[in-house]
Amino acid sequence: MKRLELAIESIILASRWLLVAFYLGLGVALAIYAASFGKKLVEFVSAALTLGDTDTILKMLGLIDAALVASLVVMVIISGYENFVSRFDEHDGKVHWLGTIDVGSLKVKVASTIVAISSIHLLQVFLNHAFYTTDQLMWLTIMHLAFVVSALMLASIDRLMGLGKSKKAEAE
Repeated sequence: MKRLELAIESIILASRWLLVAFYLGLGVALAIYAASFGKKLVEFVSAALTLGDTDTILKMLGLIDAALVASLVVMVIISGYENFVSRFDEHDGKVHWLGTIDVGSLKVKVASTIVAISSIHLLQVFLNHAFYTTDQLMWLTIMHLAFVVSALMLASIDRLMGLGKSKKAEAE
């Protein structure tokens, strides 16, 4: 019976390598998104001298938004791989935060990035408020506030969990 249990545990543990397909897929999606970003950048540069202030700000916010989304994807790929699949080998050129992001703090970082992306989108909407109805503006604001509240709750829960772990470690 113990051999069967060990075999099942080995299969379950090995199944984590299936996640690599997802992380590689996210890498491909990131490359496609980089090409899309390049296209937006070229369009912005070619029209920069003819754009008004508001349009320039809107284009720059779109580029910032794309950078935040790309950073979010990289964070998920690296942290997910590090936490769920395999540790990266130690070497001098190692990214300093690699291996320090646990699942809880990853959730907080993802939620914070989503709030930042939502903030940029909402700013873009407010700069173009003439194209939106009052109801649309209200609902977009409510959705943004829901993201903010969710991020704050996740951060609070993560902090409480950290405090609980430190008290438990002190007791031992």
